[in-house]
Amino acid sequence: MRALITGIEGFTGRYVAAELEAAGYLVFGTCSRPELAGERVFPADLLDAPALTAAVRQAAPDVVVHLAALAFVGHGDPAAFYQTNVIGTRNLLAALDAEAAGVQRVLLASSANVYGNQREGLLDEQVPPNPANDYAVSKLAMEYMARVWMERLPIILARPFNYTGVGQSESFLLPKIVAHFRRRAERIELGNLDVYRDFSDVRAVAQAYRRLLAADAPGQVVNICSGRTVSLRSALELATRLSGHRMEVCVNPAFVRQGEVHTLGGVPDHLRQLIGAWDSPPLEETLAWMLGSGPGVPA
Repeated sequence: MRALITGIEGFTGRYVAAELEAAGYLVFGTCSRPELAGERVFPADLLDAPALTAAVRQAAPDVVVHLAALAFVGHGDPAAFYQTNVIGTRNLLAALDAEAAGVQRVLLASSANVYGNQREGLLDEQVPPNPANDYAVSKLAMEYMARVWMERLPIILARPFNYTGVGQSESFLLPKIVAHFRRRAERIELGNLDVYRDFSDVRAVAQAYRRLLAADAPGQVVNICSGRTVSLRSALELATRLSGHRMEVCVNPAFVRQGEVHTLGGVPDHLRQLIGAWDSPPLEETLAWMLGSGPGVPA
């Protein structure tokens, strides 16, 4: 089985590649930086339709995991979200339709951010989307655009909630916190400490994606989540205990995002119905790994 991963050089892409290779797939990928290209990794920006089409033709994939995206909510150029996440994804689907007639599964990574400011507890796939920022709107627009292709391509829409692990950029909260603890910093500046998030381990997310590729799920929307929410304040307390180091925590109003979702937690029941028993390690275990007591990021 031949697998194509867009954004294979990214944080999630490296774990998904390792997961699929361990399961026996021949893994190909696209990357946005030519210097990272190789024998089975093709330089192809999502907005470069000819390069993307050529990469699909060379990979001839049986399954596709589409991870390439603009994912940092605080990115300063709103238009870039729509160009990359909507138009770029459309370019990929057009290339698959033209050059990968035998593709069996196309998993598109959307985001639980499409649910927006929902505060009534854990959210399942039946909760109406209510996006609260440009990133979330772009991901929901991508989902709607993808439905145009569902009669021609076996598309699965995955909505991952927050997840983390070794190798994630420090522009995300937990890696920023872990980096401060690892260097024994005296203080850290953060935004709202009382936001609650459903944190999964990137290794568990990669496994969920791999198992969804084998599931009978085309046309479906699937939450990828642990079903547990933890506040940022509690995550700080866990890291303090695990590291044995205590920092001064300062709330910087500039880091408090406009329209930030207070509570974002998911229900993983549908995922488990499709792939069987699955869970993510407790956040404490993931933080311990990130703080240095486990193996590193896949090469």
